Amino acid sequence: MKNRRLSATILVSFTLCIAATGAQAPIEPTNSAPNPYTTIEGWAKMPAGRAWGSVSAVDIDKDGKSIWAAERCGANRCIDPATSQPLALDIVMKFDETGTLVRSFGGGLMASPHGMHVDRDGNVWVTDWQDNFPTRARNAAPETPLPAPPAKPVGHQIFKFSPDGKLLMTMGKPGGNRPGESADPSSFYQPNDIITNAAGEIFVCEGHGSNATSGARISKFDKNGKFIKAVGKRGPAADEFDQPHAFAWDSRGRLFVADRSNNRIQILDQNLNVLETGWEQYSRISGLWIDKNDMLFAGDSESGSVAPDRKAWTRGIRIGSIKDGRSGKIQFFIPDTNPAATNTSSAEGVAVDAAGHIYGAEVGQKALKRYERR
Repeated sequence: MKNRRLSATILVSFTLCIAATGAQAPIEPTNSAPNPYTTIEGWAKMPAGRAWGSVSAVDIDKDGKSIWAAERCGANRCIDPATSQPLALDIVMKFDETGTLVRSFGGGLMASPHGMHVDRDGNVWVTDWQDNFPTRARNAAPETPLPAPPAKPVGHQIFKFSPDGKLLMTMGKPGGNRPGESADPSSFYQPNDIITNAAGEIFVCEGHGSNATSGARISKFDKNGKFIKAVGKRGPAADEFDQPHAFAWDSRGRLFVADRSNNRIQILDQNLNVLETGWEQYSRISGLWIDKNDMLFAGDSESGSVAPDRKAWTRGIRIGSIKDGRSGKIQFFIPDTNPAATNTSSAEGVAVDAAGHIYGAEVGQKALKRYERR
């Protein structure tokens, strides 16, 4: 009897430990499921003389059919190498349902747009995850001082635009909270995504690096941008994150967070309490969308290449129902059209319009693809 009690105590302790850390048993790769979608490349027409750069920022207009995207100036950043200042090119773009460009703005503000959110009033929010600070040469010794900062820092900010392009709000200081500086909770470093709730409160996830000095947090602000609270640090526990990369609301008002480098989803309430951790069948999620029927669309742009622990997984867009819970099966899978890529490929940003068309914003392949149901 004594041994049984001891065994039971050990089992309970082990179970509690697993729950506290958020650790999960390894699961088999979910690399196959029906693909009922046709890929439409070149759907969105860029302005004359412009080609798509890297793009991860994509969302749907409040009309349910127009598409917003922010691209990185034909490259992967919008910084002029000669001046170290942002290029004047418009980078926030609106396309109608035929892929025709109907509006553009936002030039001269950002280093590299990353996340996008269209709120209930049709305003467009964009995060800028990089800056124009010089870096050490790759072969420089670690103790080598950094070059002098630019005269006019930019980057690590969040911009709110009206639907016609008027700048309504800017959050965070230009250049952000540099690593090693005292943290200002109202400023950011590598903000990945932004989302608002029905009350207009603002939620931001940040931390694009995955090393000992990287940050990782979810912050909440009031509708005017006043800081309320923040949670999280870099780590694998149930209340920690590693590259929290994208947001989505479900029909119950729960905040789904793509905890990318932890290869999972974390679900928070609107006070930033962790409700659930798991959903590993969606793999390494860069982009996240939940439609009105609680179907979850997860863009995986790094499995099989970037992440050493995801070599056996295939990149693409995995689709399943939230109603099936954290162990629900992948119902559909749109595989990466460039499986031989050795770096980022497939959709990093994902959005779905009212008609069910999926839009994949691609960093590695520099494209905005549309997926139509057959």
